[in-house]
Amino acid sequence: MAGFNLLSGKLEVQFAIRLPASQHHEIFSARPHHVSNMAPAKVRNCAVHEGHFGQKGTIIEWDYVHDGEKKLAKQIVEDMDDVNFSTSFKMIEGDLMKEYKEFMIVVKATPKSESTSLIHWTLEYEKLSEDIPEPFSLLQFFVHLSKDIDDHHAEKEAK
Repeated sequence: MAGFNLLSGKLEVQFAIRLPASQHHEIFSARPHHVSNMAPAKVRNCAVHEGHFGQKGTIIEWDYVHDGEKKLAKQIVEDMDDVNFSTSFKMIEGDLMKEYKEFMIVVKATPKSESTSLIHWTLEYEKLSEDIPEPFSLLQFFVHLSKDIDDHHAEKEAK
């Protein structure tokens, strides 16, 4: 079959949160270094390796915990759309690159009302071999990460 590749895949999930779309987008596009304060059990640190937070082309390093293991990731901000509240990250180094040839993460927030939004995470990837599992647990990690950020802001608002 021409064009059929068992190694390439795409996973997507969409869910609602209480945080406005613009705020969720701003966290991942301009202030990812604040994520460790909002979800410290998942993200230990986020730092700029090259460039500046909030700019396309910036290289970001993440120190995070996934499936109970400490992991590292280095990503480049491939695209940032402040109108449609979307940010794309291309993995360039780190633990994921031990299993994947390519890995792209896109997070998009869509306003549902003034104070709520729909969050859409997309993972596009190419595995190094067929025996590598689909990254379902990583997709779940991002769902819980957004919900932790949402809970953090709800607790802050309640005070």
